[in-house]
Order: sequence, then structure tokens, then C-alpha cells
Amino acid sequence: MIRFGVIGVDHRHIYHLIDGLLQAGAQCAGYLASASDAKVLEGVRSRFPQLRGVEDAAVLLEDPSIDLIVTAAIPSQRAGIAVQAMRHGKDVLADKPGVTDRAQLQQVQAAVRETGRRFAICFSERMIVPCVATARRLIAQGAIGDVVQTLGMGPHRLNAAIRPDWFFDISTYGGILVDIASHQIDQFLVLTGSSDAEIVHAAVGHVGHAGHATPPSFQDFGEVALRSRTNAARGYVRVDWFTPEGLPTWGDGRLFITGTEGSIELRKYLDIEGRSGTDHLFLCDRQGTRHIDCRDEPITFFQELVADVRDRTETALSHEHVFKVCSLALDADERARQGAAR
Repeated sequence: MIRFGVIGVDHRHIYHLIDGLLQAGAQCAGYLASASDAKVLEGVRSRFPQLRGVEDAAVLLEDPSIDLIVTAAIPSQRAGIAVQAMRHGKDVLADKPGVTDRAQLQQVQAAVRETGRRFAICFSERMIVPCVATARRLIAQGAIGDVVQTLGMGPHRLNAAIRPDWFFDISTYGGILVDIASHQIDQFLVLTGSSDAEIVHAAVGHVGHAGHATPPSFQDFGEVALRSRTNAARGYVRVDWFTPEGLPTWGDGRLFITGTEGSIELRKYLDIEGRSGTDHLFLCDRQGTRHIDCRDEPITFFQELVADVRDRTETALSHEHVFKVCSLALDADERARQGAAR
């Protein structure tokens, strides 16, 4: 049985990382019972009362029975935790972003080469969203021909009053394109079948929120345009922190996929004036248009990752893909900053 330990419970994404691994049959050996956000730590305790909290990360790092370290620490700390874990003989699963600057990416890449351990990032807006899995299956079946373009939108609710201080510090969260847009960059590469791409435009901004004193360095809007280096596909990404309070979920995540013979629209988290529930897919092809409820589409990421740890394979995702997404997100961030400086 694969055993995992948790170091870094600073972001709520840790809930689905732990739950996904448990559902996949892995066993949790414990979690480091400290966090920058006490509410998240309490959430782990209440959701997983059967799990053991430990006071020292060394307890988990030095346990030879642990195969995998999982982290949703403060984003700028995730790479350091990953490198330390790999040097202790553990594989790593990190929440996105796994790195927040170029030096961290190089350190993680070097640790992978030196240790032979695996480093994976959960890009949750693809990996745990059933309608994206359905879209991948339909594209593989030729439902819309060759993918020409993806348009991904990742709006989020700010919830400023409950955010920890690091959330607003660009040195710790890494910038909106590194943080949020990594999801859409991942989806662009996967859905277009691209192994490489280039950033042709990137911009970020601080618009500000009425009633919330967010610092000027906090990026609440970002956009990216991509071009595949391996086929003719292009992509556009828009991310922001402007989800209104009236929306009944944290963001109206949407993805449009244009193909040579049809199109797919995903409404991941809600259909704002229509059908109830999540995971709505709208397909338009030569036969007409139709809605597909994707909530029963199997999610296989965690099962595949557990098998990868056990069998030393790269089924869930490859290092090449992980590092390419990270590099492109950093490229976009650097291009946006250069544009802002002109």
C-alpha cells in the first residue's frame, strides 16, 4: 500500500488532495499540524479526524514507510518542501503552483534528476473536474475534429476578509499568472495535444476592490495568449478575482474549445440561469447541439498517481508536462512584468 504524509496545510486545496489519495486507496501516515491559516488546519482536523497530526516535519520525512509527500503549503515554500522530500527518498504531489520563480523550477528539476523521484502537480481545474475529462474523451474520439483554439476563463472570488497575509504578497503567491493561469495553460497543452508552446502576449493588472484594501502589488486581473509550437493551435486565458458575491460558487469557470468540425463549451461549476449542479458540457457538431451532464464521468488522476508511485511510471502526468506548464506560466509572468515596466 502506498503511504503518504502531508507537509503544508496552508491552502484549502489540501482537502481534495488528501481525500483523492484516500479514495484511491493510499494511506495517510500523518500531517504536519501547523499552518499559516488556522482555519485550514481546523478544516483538515474536522474533515479527517482519523488522521494523525505531527509537530515536526522530520517525523514524516524520515519515516521509511512513507512513499509520497503531499503539500499545499504557502506557494513560495512548496518547491523547498518538494526538494527536501525527494532528497529523503519520497515522491511529491504539490498543489498548484508547484513553483513561484525560475530558480525554484531549476531546483526541483535538479532534484528530480539527482534522486530519480517523481514530482507531480495537481492542476485541479482539469484533473478533478469531470466535464474536462469528458471533453478530453470526446476530442480523442474526433467529435470536433482538430482543436484549433481554447479559451479558458478562471474567475475567482476574493474573500479578502478570510485570506491570510501571504495571499496578497506577490513574493509568496507568485503572481496571478503563475498561480491561477497555470490551470488554463495545462488545459491548453493537453486539449490541443501540444508538447510545447510560446507566450505571445501576457498582461496583469491591479484594478482594486471597493471596500477591500488590497495592496497595489496584488494582481487581480491577468490574461495570456499562447501559440502551440507543435501544431497550429492557439489559446487565450483570462483569470481574475472579480467573482461577485451573488454567484453561488467561487467562480464561473468556463472553457471553450473550437475544433475544425465542431465546438465544446464547458460550464464547470454552474449553469448560471439553467440546469442545476456542476459539470455542464455543450457540444455543437454536424448533427446539431446538445447538453451533456458529465457529473458521472470517472476521475482517475489520483488512482493513476498512486499507480505511478508504486510502479515508477508516468501515467497521471509526465515530468516533461509538469515542467513545461511551470515554465510557460513563468514566461507569461515575466512577459507581463516587462510590459508593465515599459
